[in-house]
Amino acid sequence: MAVSDEELATAPFSAAIADAERLIAGAEFAETEADLAEGYDYLAGSISAILQLVRAHNRSHPYFVTSTGPYSKMGLDNPDTIYYHAVVEPDATYVVRGKRGNTADLSFQVLCGEYSADSVPDGDSAFDDRRLTIAEDGSFELTFGPAVDNPQKSYFVLPEGATTLAVREVYSDWDTQERGSVTIERVDTAGTAPAEPSLERIKRRYTTAAKMLTSRVNTWFNFPQWFYLDEPVNTFTEPRLTPGGLATQFSSVGHFDLPADKAMIVTVPRSDAPYQGFQLGSLWYISLDYVNHQTSLNSAQAQVDPDGKIRMVIAARNPGVANWVETTGRRRGIIQFRWQRTDKPIGPELGPVAEVVDFDEVSAKLPYYESNSIDEDGWAARIAARQRAFARRMLA
Repeated sequence: MAVSDEELATAPFSAAIADAERLIAGAEFAETEADLAEGYDYLAGSISAILQLVRAHNRSHPYFVTSTGPYSKMGLDNPDTIYYHAVVEPDATYVVRGKRGNTADLSFQVLCGEYSADSVPDGDSAFDDRRLTIAEDGSFELTFGPAVDNPQKSYFVLPEGATTLAVREVYSDWDTQERGSVTIERVDTAGTAPAEPSLERIKRRYTTAAKMLTSRVNTWFNFPQWFYLDEPVNTFTEPRLTPGGLATQFSSVGHFDLPADKAMIVTVPRSDAPYQGFQLGSLWYISLDYVNHQTSLNSAQAQVDPDGKIRMVIAARNPGVANWVETTGRRRGIIQFRWQRTDKPIGPELGPVAEVVDFDEVSAKLPYYESNSIDEDGWAARIAARQRAFARRMLA
């Protein structure tokens, strides 16, 4: 039986891809072919991620899936973080079991609603593993569910409107730290199998995927404008609690505009927080290539000067210092610091200071330039170490 284009199950998703492509192709900030190529690559990752997510969106039998990663980037993904999530319903009960690795931070957050083009979802029950009871072998167990009388310490109430349980595991030292494991089980369906998907359900998946794709592209187009681009260029905000983020996470953000003959020197005190990280992002609001280029640095990776400060040089060209942060040819982009697992607020005195200088002035502007300098072989070794550590992390 012949089927018209309009009757095809994939028709809504195909139309959404075309709509998303028009957004990519018409982006005002895509000034070069390289910018546009990145946009199309971002779209490909989004298509792949959305199809995975709708197939994994099983309320009756949830499991953790990767929320974002190196090949399906979104939301200024942190190069140091592995992101997972599972769908939840506020009237059901879930047992989460896991084994703690030795990464810098492990956190949980219940989200109510979804990120959209005009809102950030409310977050509740946002906490790190200091609120868990962890056995000597690293194992832990916690429960999420409706309000109950006399809940145990490991019981966390799902608020009204809860839709997602997000898990973040954050590395500091890529070479030595290893992630743990985490699983989720819905109590009332454990030991049963989900219903086989019907043709109608499969069709609904494509319709849902279409809505998710256009919403995803629209949403992250807006985020830089909301939180970054209204700030003065080449500056950082004072550290603040991250909007829509964790209760123990502070961030300092901004955007850069650096011609090839300029560089930005960023100076920040090395924090006592277990995690302190910096990254560059593109105006597509995704991380740059952090595997084959040093586009991010955390406090374990960065060279710390004798005065306790980290001095980084953001530039398109190699200034010959270990803390070079590569723009990978971009003139404009996002800059962001994160501090996580904090015990107290990160005040302005712990935040970054930026100075734009002529590229040829970099060596004179760095008080410890000689001890920061690195030759081509040394730089290649740094990049090789990133590549190997990332490869281990992805197979862990």
